[in-house]
Amino acid sequence: MKTSWKHTLLVRYFGITKIPLIFFVRPRVLQLDHSKCIINIPLRRRTRNHLRSMYFGVLAVGADLACGLLSRHQIASDDHKISLVFKDMQGDFLKRVDANAIFTCEDGEKIESLIQKVVETGERHHQPIRVQVTAPDKYGDEVLATFTLTLSLKVKD
Repeated sequence: MKTSWKHTLLVRYFGITKIPLIFFVRPRVLQLDHSKCIINIPLRRRTRNHLRSMYFGVLAVGADLACGLLSRHQIASDDHKISLVFKDMQGDFLKRVDANAIFTCEDGEKIESLIQKVVETGERHHQPIRVQVTAPDKYGDEVLATFTLTLSLKVKD
């Protein structure tokens, strides 16, 4: 899959200036459109644990990025100023991620309807968003972990 260098550079710049841990794990944006975000985080010395699999904190960063970047992308296409936070996160680790990890969020329609609801009511609303983790180089399309992040949006005052 082709890397979106423009989005990758923006994510890394955000990492350098706002959240250094994002820059530290060296994510690449493989796809970002209105319905889907795909992020790649390589398994390297700095992203793996003592068992040579991806550290769960790095998995959380990848899930946060996949969901957050898709949300930001949709919010940017809207004329309203909307604040984004995550209310909670649940992770299910099904198998060790011992290869480069691909984080996929395909809940663009849910995010879009949440944005519309927030703009119409002016109140904060929440929506669970799902992110799946795979390692295609080693396991093909097998899902190794899933995350559910509760996205919380509100129109800025």
